[in-house]
Amino acid sequence: MIILGIDTSCDDTSAAVVLDGRRMLSNVIHSQVKLHHAYGGVVPELASREHVRNIMPVVGESLLRANVRMRDLEGIAVTVGPGLVGALLVGLYYAKCLAYVHQIPLVAINHLEGHILSIFLEKEVPLFPFIALTVSGGHTSVYTVEGYGRYTQMGQTLDDAAGEAFDKVAKILGLGYPGGVPIEKTARDGRKDRIHFPRAYLSNDSLNFSFSGLKTAVALYVKKWCNGEIENSDVTLADIASSFQESVVDVLVNKVMRARKKESVSAVMVAGGVACNNRLRTKMLEAASAEAVPVYFPRPEYCTDNAAMIAVAGYHRIMYGERADLSMDVRSKYPIQDLSPIKKTAT
Repeated sequence: MIILGIDTSCDDTSAAVVLDGRRMLSNVIHSQVKLHHAYGGVVPELASREHVRNIMPVVGESLLRANVRMRDLEGIAVTVGPGLVGALLVGLYYAKCLAYVHQIPLVAINHLEGHILSIFLEKEVPLFPFIALTVSGGHTSVYTVEGYGRYTQMGQTLDDAAGEAFDKVAKILGLGYPGGVPIEKTARDGRKDRIHFPRAYLSNDSLNFSFSGLKTAVALYVKKWCNGEIENSDVTLADIASSFQESVVDVLVNKVMRARKKESVSAVMVAGGVACNNRLRTKMLEAASAEAVPVYFPRPEYCTDNAAMIAVAGYHRIMYGERADLSMDVRSKYPIQDLSPIKKTAT
């Protein structure tokens, strides 16, 4: 089954062609980072206009690279939420047009389900059930994954997502936008234990996250540091970046491993843009190794927003008879709990 995936949930225009929910034939992504860099974040109106400019050539390029024509497609999967409403509408209405004109089955996909299932584009995949951490600029949540379409949320961020915290702290440190890569790069030359920033573990039994207090702590520290009010004069920018990064990573690893113990599952998977962070990967592997638990990470191109993971999710939903009505709309907020379950589990 050949599925075309389309994702315009935020600032990346992406289209991909995936075979049988496992083999990526093409995955085209048009990034808007340069456009939004000057503003220190994504400007929704500019993102929508850029999607309008790029959706047709991106989809066309994905079909060309896959050596597939429209008549070869057996389904179209498109992200309908969560995300920026204006951006989502571009992908949805283009997908509707393609589905209507070419009489191809259409299915609506939750962006978070795409992240969870992105690991199935890799050769080595976890066995069900497993714990999944989706960690990005817009989301930080932990799920128990019992099968395709069967997800139970165990914890979520109560304020800032981890990736959002990286972006805001990078702005405080003058490192630019987006913040993940420059903070990780700067942190390599820093001492991760030089400054003890807070770790918000909340109550002992909570699997929720909170990063707003950490962001505030960094902002207050940097203000004192710039004013020469810090007693330890040898503290560097790299020390601040490294200490901040370590705080975020400690919380993420702690929550995931606690979730695994609580559910007694035998595998962990980490996806989303922040999953590209090498310090997070290292500490997660160390913690899991101590408990003889395998950890799975999608390759970086499948961690950031992409349409290949949307096509994977679409494959499983289309395969078992799910279809979307052409009257469907986008959802800026789309909790994974609202997803219709897939009644059968694919093999």
